[in-house]
Amino acid sequence: MAILVNQQSKVIVQGFTGTEGSFHATQMMEYGTQVVGGVTPGKGGAKHLERPVFNTVSEAVKETGADVTIIFVPPAFAADAILEAADAGIPLIICITEGIPVQDMVKVKSYLRSGRSRLIGPNCPGVITAGQCKVGIMPGFVFKQGKIGIVSKSGTLTYEAADQVAKAGLGISTAVGIGGDPIIGTPTRDAVELLMNDPGTEGIVMIGEIGGNMEAEAALWIKQHYLKPVVGFIAGQTAPPGRRMGHAGAIVGGSDDTAAAKMKIMNDCGIHVVESPADIGATMARVYRSR
Repeated sequence: MAILVNQQSKVIVQGFTGTEGSFHATQMMEYGTQVVGGVTPGKGGAKHLERPVFNTVSEAVKETGADVTIIFVPPAFAADAILEAADAGIPLIICITEGIPVQDMVKVKSYLRSGRSRLIGPNCPGVITAGQCKVGIMPGFVFKQGKIGIVSKSGTLTYEAADQVAKAGLGISTAVGIGGDPIIGTPTRDAVELLMNDPGTEGIVMIGEIGGNMEAEAALWIKQHYLKPVVGFIAGQTAPPGRRMGHAGAIVGGSDDTAAAKMKIMNDCGIHVVESPADIGATMARVYRSR
């Protein structure tokens, strides 16, 4: 089983013919992902990477039956690309773009509430169901097929956790990089809920960071709906208040969104919290085998 993407997913790439879109589309296809085409306005009718290019997302959906899109579009145009995909009825939109203006994302978030499209990102590594489908920029070879799901704000820590879990003999079901911006499409709680309800996932790694309240909301939900062991880590434990650390959303605004405060809430809610990312794999192996 899997969440969000699988072997049957039909993927298009917005920004298909650009440098980033071309590189990562190639990587996705080599992993086995069904990339069925791409969108670059003004280049419709051409072929790129032996796949058709369309002028609009609606044309691409009509011709290919695509149900997933991944967006490699510059920040100034990325919000429009998300809205275009939603208007075309694509159920899953994954936006890799970093640096989208907050005001643009406020409008996108509001618009998506009235539709049926789910947004992952922006400023994220994407989604991978190990051994089936990669829609993102993560190194596919790290993700060995297994039964542990990952929800993470950090791309790099996603890869590190996946490698540790694989070396512990467990492997990954689906890993979701939700993104590190202040406004994202799918918060931690929603992604955790998807994995908690997935029959093919038997444990969850939840990686958060300073800033915001998404981890606390997820922890409280886990406490009420606990079905599977959860291992958690919060990045930014030494970050000074008021200073952005890495992601645009990683900034401590008060006493409730520090790493220490989040770790306490997570502990209180039954999550197995580690202080170092180096302990994620071993801790998951221990709690998984003792459940």
